[in-house]
Amino acid sequence: MKQVRFAVVGGGMGKSHIKGISEIPEATLTAFCDIDEKIAKTVAEANGLDKYYTDYYEMLRDGGFDCIVLCTPDQIHREQCVAALEMGYHVLCEKPLALNMDDCRAIDAAAKASKGKFMVGQICRKTPGFIKAKELIDAGKIGDIFFIESEYAHDYAHIVSPWRWDTKNLRPAITGGGCHAVDLIRWLAGDPIEVMAYSNHKVLLDKPVDDCTVAILKFNDNVIGKVFCSIGCKRNYTMRTLIYGTKGTIICDNRSASIQLFEMGNLDENGHEKYEPVQYPVDINHHNATGEIKDMCDIILGDLPVTITAAEGSNTVAVCEAILKSCAEGTPVSPEYIV
Repeated sequence: MKQVRFAVVGGGMGKSHIKGISEIPEATLTAFCDIDEKIAKTVAEANGLDKYYTDYYEMLRDGGFDCIVLCTPDQIHREQCVAALEMGYHVLCEKPLALNMDDCRAIDAAAKASKGKFMVGQICRKTPGFIKAKELIDAGKIGDIFFIESEYAHDYAHIVSPWRWDTKNLRPAITGGGCHAVDLIRWLAGDPIEVMAYSNHKVLLDKPVDDCTVAILKFNDNVIGKVFCSIGCKRNYTMRTLIYGTKGTIICDNRSASIQLFEMGNLDENGHEKYEPVQYPVDINHHNATGEIKDMCDIILGDLPVTITAAEGSNTVAVCEAILKSCAEGTPVSPEYIV
């Protein structure tokens, strides 16, 4: 059996990708890198690797792998992606692709010039509940979408990773975490043509970024949407998403074991519509790194087109950047997409 040899960089989210590699027969882990030597050594020993790296560029030079999985701080994605692509490696880069469009454009250009395959890890596109929602939408179950909303609600109060709070490389909440909701909406409803947004800073007062953002999105065909992002909310993590169509409604969440489909209801004894939702059971797998690894194996071994390209990842950042600009200027802003 042909296998894709993976190198994973970063021992945080990288652990889920290493687990994913172990679960896919077509994948094998041959290299690991982390700037913390203790982490690098521990992960290497746990996975039977003879050598570990603390220097990313030393690992690139040594080779012995086909695809690099980058689970590193967002602000260094550009440097690491471009270096790997210029050497012809395949790359799976975790979201967000970068924190600004200048970096995204550089990565997109390098990906288009490289012989390597490049995919962005937009994990919501691998979440079972959201996959089922898209299947129902594409099958016409709810008719034409007229409103869609998604929320990224996640309490960051106890997240201590220094790079998340770097005052020299600000990681806005809407880009760092809210990009999940933005990308999901783009995947389900298409690209917004205009955004109007507001943000505040009421909870995580010791952090350098606004902790709540609300954006209203305008799409073609008079479709509207909303993104809510909070990294200070006091509740369990959720990405509850509602899609309203002309024939029905879908309610889904990455933390729920089912999604709900409401279709045309019957009249009750008072002549009011009574809806009984259809429940579709789904797996709860909100960080399906195994699905990303499986995709990369299929793409590389089958020489298939990449579905979540650098341009796709960039255009999610483009919406986030437009939201930030709208918050700052108090005016509607049109995202500047990459073709």
